Amino acid sequence: MGDSGDLTSAYNDDSVLFRVLRHLGWDSLVDIGYFTLPTLPLVVLTGPVPFQRRLARRSLALLEARPGQLVLDAGCGRGDTTARLGAAGCRALGVDIQPAQIDQARRRFGDSARFAVADATALPQRAAEIPLTEGSFDRVHCLEAAFHFGHEGRRSFLSESFRLLRPGGRLVLVDVTSREDQPIGSLDPNGLVRGTWRFDDIEPYGRYPLMASAAGFTTRRILDWTTPVLHRAAQLCALFAAAASTRAGRQALCVRWPGLRTLDAQDWDEVITVVRAHRAIGRGTRYTAYVLDKPASRGRAMGRLPAGRPPV
Repeated sequence: MGDSGDLTSAYNDDSVLFRVLRHLGWDSLVDIGYFTLPTLPLVVLTGPVPFQRRLARRSLALLEARPGQLVLDAGCGRGDTTARLGAAGCRALGVDIQPAQIDQARRRFGDSARFAVADATALPQRAAEIPLTEGSFDRVHCLEAAFHFGHEGRRSFLSESFRLLRPGGRLVLVDVTSREDQPIGSLDPNGLVRGTWRFDDIEPYGRYPLMASAAGFTTRRILDWTTPVLHRAAQLCALFAAAASTRAGRQALCVRWPGLRTLDAQDWDEVITVVRAHRAIGRGTRYTAYVLDKPASRGRAMGRLPAGRPPV
């Protein structure tokens, strides 16, 4: 994994952005969210949570997991997606490198799923009393976590997932990707986004299928969710930054989300700068869902899309 020592405390610090996100409603889910244009104005009424849940549902649906199947939720965070798998009848195991996240997951969802502190790029032999042996899992899920892993970590994660999956098993990997092979520093010159989310680089959109093929996977589907996730989130960032830039706008935000009243003038200036950096990096990134299947037999073609099924 990338800078795992630093990553173990990510999402749990008291930076102004995370304070704002908590006031806006982030809790058991920390993904960006899936926004449709007609429902975008509802964010003011509901906050981001319904849209985060929609993204999680879409990601989990790609697994096509069935009751009784053993599913690994890699980079599970605070456990919401793992608990959803458990509620659907799956035998769900969530792993995350951050102890604080796993503690929260166990407290909230320990009755419906199992959780363990583990590095998804270098898994132990057992986690939460479940053997992580070759061919033992039916599905692997990774929602918005692999960008933390670094390039070599992502290669290792694909190999680990292929090893764990039974023949005919499936990995669903949803990640932020770059539009082309360009240094992340050109997208985030001041390091504000990388520093906030504790990552060093992101994988180019077209490289993931090549890496998956090298690991042994067949790419079943590729879905581009850039517009409903990144572009719409960027619109919300622009609106928030514009409102936060004026006294009247800040007052309106504080009426809707009273917790924002704890921010002082310096906090407001800082969060505006960070939010604008997030909006800027969105111009050079994509948001992609990869559905990767482990061939059911050695004789099956590997690493290619099935005939008649182009990427979506």
